[in-house]
Amino acid sequence: MHKTLGLASILLLCAVVLLDMPTAAQTHNFWTSGAAMPTGVQFSMAGVINGLIYVVGGATSTAVVADNQIYNPATNTWSTGAAMPVTTCDGAVAVVSNILYIFGGSNDGKTVTNAVWAYNPKTNTWSSKAAMPTARSSNGAAVENGIIYVIGGTDGHSGRLNNVDRYNPATNSWTHKAPLLVGKSEPSVGTLRMTVNGKIVRTIVAADGYTLSGDTGDNERYKASANSWSSLATDPHPRNEACTGALGGRLFVAAGSPDGSSTTTENDVFSLSKNAWTNRAAAPQAVAAAGSAVYKGILYCFGGGNSTIFGDTVFNYLQIYHP
Repeated sequence: MHKTLGLASILLLCAVVLLDMPTAAQTHNFWTSGAAMPTGVQFSMAGVINGLIYVVGGATSTAVVADNQIYNPATNTWSTGAAMPVTTCDGAVAVVSNILYIFGGSNDGKTVTNAVWAYNPKTNTWSSKAAMPTARSSNGAAVENGIIYVIGGTDGHSGRLNNVDRYNPATNSWTHKAPLLVGKSEPSVGTLRMTVNGKIVRTIVAADGYTLSGDTGDNERYKASANSWSSLATDPHPRNEACTGALGGRLFVAAGSPDGSSTTTENDVFSLSKNAWTNRAAAPQAVAAAGSAVYKGILYCFGGGNSTIFGDTVFNYLQIYHP
């Protein structure tokens, strides 16, 4: 038998709903929340294909997983795809021609791998590809003209890598490229676009990360035609394992860890044309190692934890930033 809601209960319910809705003045620079993840993870790898966001692998507070959790932004609902052939977390991810690629990472949270996996959503199947020249985790990846650049990372021991390797999906082959100026893991990586003399120019940017000396605000751009890196304005809030994504000529860097053992809500955006950072609305929840993806100009941050240490508290939050 259904109970009739009293006026007080109705008002409370409306208040809760309104908390997650932008006000009339909030047309940009605000956060909302989405449906919670079925399985909360950190160190997951996320990519967008045909309007769906695939959040793959990651680690719970007790184990590395192979899950393939699929989020539909249009309906704010979750479904499930074929799991990875092996448990994997903290690898790099990229999408080319509607295929999602996972580069390296860790199968157990301790050792690193050079394995490359490709997921085809049409067939809901995984296949293995040519292994990376360098085994690594906590690496980044960016796409330029259909070519994937895998950047930085850790060797699983004390090393922080400056290695940059280019993967060609069409030929399933690898080529070494010019190294980063600063070796680092957990960078925020993206391909930014800007118009120069009427032409669209794409530039790979690798900001922040963790070095042997601690977190860095180091920010670098890669010029593919010259195979060279150059320095850009540093992030005023150095961090690693941020929720990040590229949108036009801007790189968004939200939350993350400033020291590996704590988290932050800081949210900064880098403008390539201005070579400058701007502080934006803070994330509602401080998390590190959240899966991240950009779809239709919106940044999605999936899960994360209260540090970058395996075994700590892991969340199932979906935090959504509207620039």
